[in-house]
Amino acid sequence: MSNSLFRTKKIESILSEGSDDPHGGGGLKRVLGVRDLTFFGIAAIIGAGSFSSLGEACFKGGPGVVLLFILCGIACGFTAFCYSEFASRIPVAGSAYTYAYASFGELFAWIIGWALVMEYSIGNIYVAFSWSDYFTSLLHKTGVHIPDYLTCSYQEAKKAFLSNSPNMELIGAWQNAPVVGGLKIIFDLPALIINVLITMLVYVGIRESKNFSNAMVVLKLAVVALVIVVGACYINTDNWLPVNDVGTKSFMPNGFGGVMAAVSGVFFAYIGFDAVSVLAEESKNPQRDLPRGMTYSLVICTSVYILLALVLTGVVNYRQFEGVGDPLAKIFEIKGVGWMQLLVSVCAVIAMTSVLLVFQMGQPRIWMSMSRDGLLPPRFQRIHPKFKTPSFATVLTGIIVGGSIIFTDKTFVLDFTSIATLFAFVLVCGGVLLLPRKEKVPGRFNMPYINARFIFPILVIGVLLVAGKIAPTYFSDMFNFDFSSNKDYLKGDATFMDLAIPNISLIIFWICCLILSVLAIVKKYSLIPLMGLSTCLYLLTGMTKSNWVWFLCWLLLGLIFYFSYGYKKSKLAKAATA
Repeated sequence: MSNSLFRTKKIESILSEGSDDPHGGGGLKRVLGVRDLTFFGIAAIIGAGSFSSLGEACFKGGPGVVLLFILCGIACGFTAFCYSEFASRIPVAGSAYTYAYASFGELFAWIIGWALVMEYSIGNIYVAFSWSDYFTSLLHKTGVHIPDYLTCSYQEAKKAFLSNSPNMELIGAWQNAPVVGGLKIIFDLPALIINVLITMLVYVGIRESKNFSNAMVVLKLAVVALVIVVGACYINTDNWLPVNDVGTKSFMPNGFGGVMAAVSGVFFAYIGFDAVSVLAEESKNPQRDLPRGMTYSLVICTSVYILLALVLTGVVNYRQFEGVGDPLAKIFEIKGVGWMQLLVSVCAVIAMTSVLLVFQMGQPRIWMSMSRDGLLPPRFQRIHPKFKTPSFATVLTGIIVGGSIIFTDKTFVLDFTSIATLFAFVLVCGGVLLLPRKEKVPGRFNMPYINARFIFPILVIGVLLVAGKIAPTYFSDMFNFDFSSNKDYLKGDATFMDLAIPNISLIIFWICCLILSVLAIVKKYSLIPLMGLSTCLYLLTGMTKSNWVWFLCWLLLGLIFYFSYGYKKSKLAKAATA
């Protein structure tokens, strides 16, 4: 039983399945170059994170949220090296799922594939909601008004009404919604419409999607650059050192804990760079172009995020971003720059349209790879004879996203997506450690090997010493589970476990680092994947109890599906019993 759960696929077998040979009606078109892949990466990364969740991140972390963007950028940079190493060896569709199958085995491959549903499909729900917010705002500025009950989710309106929220649009949506059979009719119509249109575009073909995405990226980057330039003219440097609750000026007014509390919103801004690896089978030269596309897009977007965060927290006080869903437009509204407010709304609609496109392309290709392995029914790998796209999986993705838009809300989706993606990144970085070393091949990506036998343990010990020096109570606070003096706990806004989870996560993180240090000495592991693994594990310490509960429930549901179908139907299972 245990051996069958961790049965791995040979890289040679994966490559033969992902070649240009037919799979259910023909192979995928190889039409993407390094520029196209870079643009797809930028299209996926710069979107809902920068135009929506960035505001909440600035409110929680203050100007110091810039440090978290840098940390996330570094973590994603190391992870990008690991993705590139896998992509150069296994240039087929499937992304982290395929890589896990080759390194960890079938059970972990299924878990990763199931987690990627959260990144691409469920993550696209948040993007669709944000797109709708900006699109509706843009229509309002042109004199077109859609009823409030057709521009928000049912759950959002209900929560706002029950909690007496100051958001009068949500209150009005609940109060004015028509009732059919005792049920209020409230749903986000623009979000549903854009989901249908994007699904149709992805269904038609990769070449059409490529041209559409590239055009939007050029326009989006131009407008974002204008936002940074114009916003810089209104910066008040005093806002970068706001007064905290104890009356002291601080770059991190809520402390480093406040910065880490913004990890879901900040990391969501990076979700998407790994989507480039899903397009391996549609790349002209995946071994060379995929690593370049991921690296270029990541460097560009990290620079943009840092500049945007500095502009936002420099133009207005960070406290003004509480509950703000359109932070880039908000700063110009506060400063009375109406033309920029309108321009940002247009840019946001364009940006998030491109994100929807890339995510909607990624999910069907994950399912296609899982179907090839027998973990999903054969119809998931069905490729349209004319358009050469995974037709059934594309339509099903559109249906799942559209249906979920009706029953979920933004807050739930944001946290749900970030933890799943970080989990996938952890396994990808760990998977590279298990790969045998390869000889360098000219024209292909070759991840530099840096022996971490001494470097990584020294880094871990050094960080521990610095943490203890900078914050003398760091370790005692980590093991202190008495939160009776915490104001949130006393007010009833947080339970004991809500406050204990970050401490437990930190303890587990440092235990993992010590274990990895020992393995680095014994196994002579490479430094880059070790740094990717450790930084992603650290970002997971910022997740809350509810994040972990929902994530574990989702994994449990996935395991039920796996043992009821995939475990017996997989190709490796059939080969074992043949």
